Amino acid sequence: MKKVLSVLLIALLAATVALSGCVGNDSGKSTNVTIGYQPSTHQMAYTSAESLGWWTSNLTELNVTAVGNKSFPSGPSEAVALSSNAIQVAYIGAAPVIPAVAQNNADLKIVAAVQINGSSLVVPVNATYNGPQDLVGKKIATFPPGSIQDTLLKAWLLENGVNLSQVEIKGMDGGEAQTALASGSVDAVFLPHPTPSVIEQNGIGKIVYNSGQMEANHACCVIAVSQKFIDEHPDIVKEIVRVHIDATEYTNQNPEQAAEYYAKMTGVSKDVVLASINEWDGQWVSDPHMIEDYVVSYSQSQYEQGLIPRSLTAEDLFDTSFYDEIMAERNA
Repeated sequence: MKKVLSVLLIALLAATVALSGCVGNDSGKSTNVTIGYQPSTHQMAYTSAESLGWWTSNLTELNVTAVGNKSFPSGPSEAVALSSNAIQVAYIGAAPVIPAVAQNNADLKIVAAVQINGSSLVVPVNATYNGPQDLVGKKIATFPPGSIQDTLLKAWLLENGVNLSQVEIKGMDGGEAQTALASGSVDAVFLPHPTPSVIEQNGIGKIVYNSGQMEANHACCVIAVSQKFIDEHPDIVKEIVRVHIDATEYTNQNPEQAAEYYAKMTGVSKDVVLASINEWDGQWVSDPHMIEDYVVSYSQSQYEQGLIPRSLTAEDLFDTSFYDEIMAERNA
């Protein structure tokens, strides 16, 4: 009898161990994954991985039944889609994540950095620009409130003594802003690349100031996912971060081929893409630790401007555990 009980106990323990092995992974949980992105050279790591087939090949090994994508004109609308689970992963500006969390109580987390700097202030070809004071009384088009460009532009103007009541900042997507500058309905635009290069190539305007001059090495795009997706599919999230790290390295090492991939996905000519990445001040990155302080400062800026009801901490906004685990494995 004791022998039978011992055998049963061992079997029960083995079953318990086997079941516990399912905790923290995606065993048996099939899902679809839609990745949101924006048609910007900021997010070329995404288009490189997509063109190389890495998203599908890597994620389908983890019970992902289908991998899709959806393009967004700017970050605020993409944050809404991520919050509502219309997409599961977002290549998105860091700033739009902040109001989604602070104002709308979305439980979103930044799991990787994507890029720093990379936006430009553009004025008409014949306009004179000597500094931010020249923008007083002017109309400036940029991405909608809560976007990285809107947040950075407003903070920079305030730091340089320009009261926001002295300028008219109009929220537009890149195409609208380009049309507005060409028609003279705005006096300047502040947009992410490649649009500033497109405007120059079309003879509509000239780049007069880069975002890295406004705030050196500032955070721009990130990868964000929901806490719910992290809880339900941690292995998938880890693989998303891994693919992104590899795609970032590839894009940095093969910019011309990456530009070709981007051009094919977005319809922007390869020559314009190359011009953009040759003249921008951006850099493709993946380490979330290097941008934490910048993102928290955006939160403080949005709070001071009355855009959000509370300022957020790094703990509110980041989950660096996936990146840290992958790098520890690579450095072991």
